[in-house]
Amino acid sequence: MYQILIIDDDITLTQMLAEYLQQNGFSVAVENSPLLGLKKMRENQFDLVLLDVMMPEMDGFETLKQLRNFSVVPVIMLTAKGEDYDRILGLELGADDYLAKPFNHRELLARMKALTRRMDDLSVFNQVQNLEFHGIKIEEASQRAMISDHELELTNTEFQLLVALMRHAGNLLTKEKLSEDVLGRRLSPFDRSLDMHVSNVRKKLAQQGIENVIKTMRGSGYIFMSEI
Repeated sequence: MYQILIIDDDITLTQMLAEYLQQNGFSVAVENSPLLGLKKMRENQFDLVLLDVMMPEMDGFETLKQLRNFSVVPVIMLTAKGEDYDRILGLELGADDYLAKPFNHRELLARMKALTRRMDDLSVFNQVQNLEFHGIKIEEASQRAMISDHELELTNTEFQLLVALMRHAGNLLTKEKLSEDVLGRRLSPFDRSLDMHVSNVRKKLAQQGIENVIKTMRGSGYIFMSEI
């Protein structure tokens, strides 16, 4: 059973959401304070976090920044306005997905199941294969990306994106395929989440001196270069 943490100051919403998710097979904990939510994250193991953006004590963006200092747990941001700025900022800070309020509970459930299914699929994949290109090594079973002795601090989605690209090194992966394989949903118009995840991976590789390994094929998708 997956362990879910909801961090949202809306008490009525979180109670309803917790009941709905429990009815659908999740174990759910709730914190209406972001500070208490971070404390609970440090003390417990969770598989997924639902994080609200608009909170009076500390907003979701700052909460996410602090969370990423000690955890790469998948995070779905719940944005009140659903504006592009909020979505892009959340993804830049390491969110795995986002959903604008008010949202359909079935849509949220589908996003959550897509994330947890990807974690299961990746766990099976990593038990049978290692990958290595340009000094980047995907370690079997540990779900870690290493450069020399340094571990890349990738979110779950960023890690799966890098794995997908490296598995098909030298070949074009369309945005449509990457969206379905990595994000667990069909690519929709004006959705920049995949591009932001690619941008995050590039930045983290560049910080370790590895650049120009992910090539953009404008209007098509991306290629992880087998040779540079």
